[in-house]
Amino acid sequence: MQERIWASLLLLLLLLPLPLCGGPPDSRRQELELERGPLQPFDLLYASGVAAYYNGDYEQAVRDLESALLSHRRLREVRTRCARHCTVRRPLVPPGAGPGAELPFFRALLERARCYRSCESQRLGGPASRHRVSEDVRSDFQRRVPYNYLQRAYIKLNQLQKAVEAAHTFFMANPEHMEMQQNIENYRMMAGEEEFQLIDREAKPHLESYSAGVKHYEADDFEVAIKYFEQALREYFSEDVECRTLCEGPQRFEEYEYLGHKGGLYETIADHYMQVLVCQHECVRELATRPGRLSPIENFLPLHYDYLQFAYYRVGEYVKALECAKAYLLIHPDDEDVQDNVDYYESLLDDSIDPESIEAREDLIMFVKRHKLESELIKSAAEGLGFSYTEPNYWIRYGGRQDENRVPSGVNVEGEVHGLSMGKKSSPKIDRDLREGGPLLYENITFVYNSEQLNGTQRVLLDNVLSEEQCRELHSVASGIMLVGDGYRGKTSPHTPNEKFEGATVLKALKFGYEGRVPLKSARLFYDISEKARKIVESYFMLNSTLYFSYTHMVCRTALSGQQDRRNDLSHPIHADNCLLDPEANECWKEPPAYTFRDYSALLYMNDDFEGGEFIFTEMDAKTVTASIKPKCGRMISFSSGGENPHGVKAVTRGQRCAVALWFTLNPLYRELERIKADEVIAILDQEQQGKHELNINPKDEL
Repeated sequence: MQERIWASLLLLLLLLPLPLCGGPPDSRRQELELERGPLQPFDLLYASGVAAYYNGDYEQAVRDLESALLSHRRLREVRTRCARHCTVRRPLVPPGAGPGAELPFFRALLERARCYRSCESQRLGGPASRHRVSEDVRSDFQRRVPYNYLQRAYIKLNQLQKAVEAAHTFFMANPEHMEMQQNIENYRMMAGEEEFQLIDREAKPHLESYSAGVKHYEADDFEVAIKYFEQALREYFSEDVECRTLCEGPQRFEEYEYLGHKGGLYETIADHYMQVLVCQHECVRELATRPGRLSPIENFLPLHYDYLQFAYYRVGEYVKALECAKAYLLIHPDDEDVQDNVDYYESLLDDSIDPESIEAREDLIMFVKRHKLESELIKSAAEGLGFSYTEPNYWIRYGGRQDENRVPSGVNVEGEVHGLSMGKKSSPKIDRDLREGGPLLYENITFVYNSEQLNGTQRVLLDNVLSEEQCRELHSVASGIMLVGDGYRGKTSPHTPNEKFEGATVLKALKFGYEGRVPLKSARLFYDISEKARKIVESYFMLNSTLYFSYTHMVCRTALSGQQDRRNDLSHPIHADNCLLDPEANECWKEPPAYTFRDYSALLYMNDDFEGGEFIFTEMDAKTVTASIKPKCGRMISFSSGGENPHGVKAVTRGQRCAVALWFTLNPLYRELERIKADEVIAILDQEQQGKHELNINPKDEL
């Protein structure tokens, strides 16, 4: 087993491409030369900039924040350059076998480590340990928080264009940030007739080139599209080198404290190396994910070759089209459409060219070989070292081109025109008849707005679903049954650090009521009003089948004092309830970890004595608000759970906002287990109550 792991490791090292030595381009070198002497740690510069901002010294704030961003960028570049340099200068491949054969390997390892330390110290102007930063600072830079301060500081200094650039850069990674969106609109109005440029200072070149390629491809400008797709691939593989290099930094050991761990030599090396390798393996996902998004662009890398094979065909370069088509099949070998394309491209070649001599693109051959070898090594190590690992599907096949023909359009092959085989899963569509306007079933309920009035699909707003007395009773029982983080995996502030979240399920309420810790009548009310809401939703949307509970949750969110003055986030970011919202692609992917089985949602509000907390619907861009609803006692909003209804909650800036959140499914296989148990508890309570009435026993006399 051990020999197999080492053999795989050595083969992996042989397959890694040797990057070219040398410095960065002249423009980047000039930027690096801006700061003389030792590189200042970016966390110290960041802290200084934030402090200057709050002291009103905006010029100092701009200097320090810009220096922090430059230091952060330079540190990444130094580490990448040193990794490339030392890969060439200190190869790890041992020269031969024999007694002490492992010693050359470890000597090379030690030499590589010494090379890294020396290279980084020279280029940084001091020990690399000065640049170790906290997770909080690392998170701020990942979320582009320095740009939030910068845009405010620049506007104070009347530097509008720089403020716009900083604001847009922050917003691209934080699309749920409503205030920043408004700031950009304000800046646009301030600019008036002046030229207004939205520049993302942290834009990833490979993503920008890919988007440009798609744009020109869709405009049938195939020659320009080819230029951008080829550029995107070069940039992608360069970014891949940087991503993999940064994975070689310190790792967080989840099962033990690193300094206190007493593992042996090989165990410690294996633990650390496998975490590095898994991180490097995940670069495929990292490079396909846009800033601020959780889900990657599906089938991202293969799509480059899919677009290219058709674009090269359209400009008459059949050999290159064939190379790209065969490259695509390295990842999706069973794609029948591309297989047909390969056959057709081969038929177009000159007689002097042997189709068998045309191979897949070399760049992807090497990439796929390494990726497969990494996968085998990780799985082998997981089996041998006893940790769990499941290989993700990095290239989901339904991520396909969205043009009219996968096989070249208008091509007649043996008298037959090949049409489209749509691969990409479209945004979620409701696969049932859309109806609404059914009876509300209960007296006193007031209809407020329907879907059209709420600017959407399958939406309804109702009032007086609860009485004032019921609201007070539910609010009272909430304080007796709720726990901080309940329903949020124990997280006190799962969606925003500026609010505290507390929750309780209906089964917990009944349990507390049965034990006498809260009034049983009040606990029963929670159960009854959720059932009332279910019946209303089922009736109003005129569903032909039974609507089942998927999850029932009473939740209160409380504004934390002292954290509201500079508040600029949402209480709950824009999302959809049964799919993964991808605003950049204007799609919502109905796949795990989304709760894909949810069909309808409802929120029943209990109070209005708080500030903020409006419920909002948006377009799929997660920016354009289509409806805003102010909660109040007895008000209920209900809607279908898919991508047609992205929604969120504005910040609660004062007080506590409480509601009963309900999710429903039409599939009985996904019924809420706690609800089934709650039904059983209610049945037992009803039987007990019926028995007491039959015996004419006053419940108060039981004891």
